[in-house]
Amino acid sequence: MRLELPIREIMTTSVVTVVPDTSIKEIQTIFGQQGFHHLPVVEPGGMLVGIISRDDFRTFFQNLSANSSGPTWVSKQLGHRRAKDIMTAAPLCLDPDDTIGLAADIFLANKFHALPVVEDNVLMGILTTHDILAYSVGAERMDEEAINEETIS
Repeated sequence: MRLELPIREIMTTSVVTVVPDTSIKEIQTIFGQQGFHHLPVVEPGGMLVGIISRDDFRTFFQNLSANSSGPTWVSKQLGHRRAKDIMTAAPLCLDPDDTIGLAADIFLANKFHALPVVEDNVLMGILTTHDILAYSVGAERMDEEAINEETIS
């Protein structure tokens, strides 16, 4: 695996995003329908302002339930809460030219599973531990195939 490869080569570029005023109910629907675990929050024009993880979302619901006076109160609170209320503001970000090795070090040191990739404050994509793992496995398979071809030749 080439750790010096820029992350732009492996990052996910088709990213589902929300705006700061997106309702919690809409976020719940998105997480329920999609298999991803992180939802970037962007301003019009693509400027990244935050990120919501499934864990952030789950913690929000646990706290809401623990402090509730019943389902009517919870429903009312959900109607008033927005992405900006639960997002992690100004998250740590990567640049598309940062290396896979740097990203892996950041993931390991901080126990992160995803980082937004921005250029000039505009969201370009997201890099996840899954992206790095998929690249690693693919690179290893390509190396094995090259060794097998050399052995056969």
